[in-house]
Order: sequence, then C-alpha cells, then structure tokens
Amino acid sequence: MTTNSSAQGYMADARNDQVLVYVNGAFVPRNEAVVSVFDSGFALGDGVWEGLRLVKGRLISLDAHLDRLFEGARSIALDIGLTREGVVKAVQDTLDRNGMTDGAHIRMMITRGLKSTPNQDPRFVIGGATIVIVAEYKKSNPEAKARGLTLFTSTFRTSTPDVFDLRLNSHSRLNLIQALIQAINAGADEALMLDPRGFVASCNSTNFFIVRRGEIWTSTGAYSFKGITQANVVDAWRGAGKVARECDFTLAQVYSADEAFVTGTLGGVTPVTRIDGRVIDDGKPGPLTGEASDLYLKSIG
Repeated sequence: MTTNSSAQGYMADARNDQVLVYVNGAFVPRNEAVVSVFDSGFALGDGVWEGLRLVKGRLISLDAHLDRLFEGARSIALDIGLTREGVVKAVQDTLDRNGMTDGAHIRMMITRGLKSTPNQDPRFVIGGATIVIVAEYKKSNPEAKARGLTLFTSTFRTSTPDVFDLRLNSHSRLNLIQALIQAINAGADEALMLDPRGFVASCNSTNFFIVRRGEIWTSTGAYSFKGITQANVVDAWRGAGKVARECDFTLAQVYSADEAFVTGTLGGVTPVTRIDGRVIDDGKPGPLTGEASDLYLKSIG
C-alpha cells in the first residue's frame, strides 16, 4: 500500500502508528503530539525545518543539514536554544526511543515559540523555541521509480531572494503548495516551476535535472532551493569523471532532453517520464538516470 505516487509518496508502514514524537524534550504518542494555537509556527509559519534520512544507523549528510538549519535560524533571528550537539542528541534520542536503526525519515520542525497573542511581531514571543521531531519508517514508492513521474509546469514562479529566499527552509511554503495544487489538478504528480526570468528552477518539493548528451543539468539555485541530495548527486556524478552542469536552461531544452529526473531526501533519484503532456524520449526511465541513482547511493554508503 502506498500513500500516493508523487515524489513524496511512500509505502505505508504500520509501525508508524506507534512512534513517539519529540515535543520540547518530551516523548509523546503521535496522536498526542500537539502545539499551542498561539505557537508562532501555527499562527504565522514562523520557523525552519529539516528532513533527514537514516540509513544503516547513519544520518545522511548530517553536517550539511545542520549547517542549513542553523543558517536559516540565524537569518530570521531565531534562537533554537540548542547547540549543534544538542540538536543531534535530540534527533538520536528520538530514534533510540523508537528503536530505529535504518529506513527512517526524520522531520525536525523548529518555530519561534509560544506567543502571548497571535500576531506578526516576534517581540510577543514568551519563552523559548518550539522543537518537534517526527521520526517515521518511510520507504519511497517503488511505483514512481518504475514508471517515472509526470510533471506539469505551473504558472506560479519561484521567488527572487529579496522577496523570499528559498534557501531558507521556512515553514511558509504556500507558493510551492499552490504550484503543486495546480499540477495535481492537471493530473500530474508534481509541479515544475520556472524562475522569474522564465528559466527552469525546480519542482515544488524536489530539485530537477535533465540529461543531455551524457551530461546532467540542474539549475544554478539562484531562484530555488539548493537541495542537499541535489548536491550529493552532482558530486557523485563528477566524482565518476562525468559532466554535471549547474546552469540556466529552458523548457524547450527540457522537452527535447534525453532523460529527466528529480532528487530529494526521501526518494533519492526518481525518474521523470512525462512533462506537460510531452513524453521524454521513449517515456521510460532512462539508463543515465539509473546510473545517477546508483552513484548517489554508493556515495552515501
């Protein structure tokens, strides 16, 4: 059984019904894991988050995730209230309490904390940050990898850094959610998004790649989020002596690509076989996509 066939789809696992959720240092059953309606994250989306993957006892790219978490928190003047070591301990404690050693996906959510009244002003915060860690058993949907994803190019564009810097893993994702809703209504799995200049930026929750003449291309990240899995795939490809370009490219170049795929923490490398009703090459996951996936998996051990 799968939840859906999107890039974020995963296989249902009954063990997740019993997981304990970390809420501000306490461990509670998932149906009791709550935050106040006066919390900054609930009221305003004022917070940052990270998604991590546990593979064979190891948190993949942990340092890179911590760097992004603390950089994002500093950029919005949010005091997490824990050191890097404290954050790692909280994550590991969550895994240990749930007996997890492999195949888990961890979502850490940190908000500015409880407010005396639900308004925009951060000076109304009372107390410290709210920290929630949800660890679940998640395996990406094999159906999506077997058939490939279908994308739809949304009319919603990614933002410029001066309007909303997508390098910040903010709880505010409304623009990306709007793009996804548009794609779902068009019968697609995920939205492909353009930047304000009309070049391809990313998908709504994953980074996007095309394959052309043996090279893999992805966006520069000037107008999109810089994914950690995206960087790992690029590094692994280059490490094998192959060409990976971080460059501007257009929808016309996408439609005529040899292959396409997306990358993300949960799914790793997932093929894309159809975009805007157009079949990419022969409409099947391509061999270089498979090679990119193999190199990535080898690189993370």
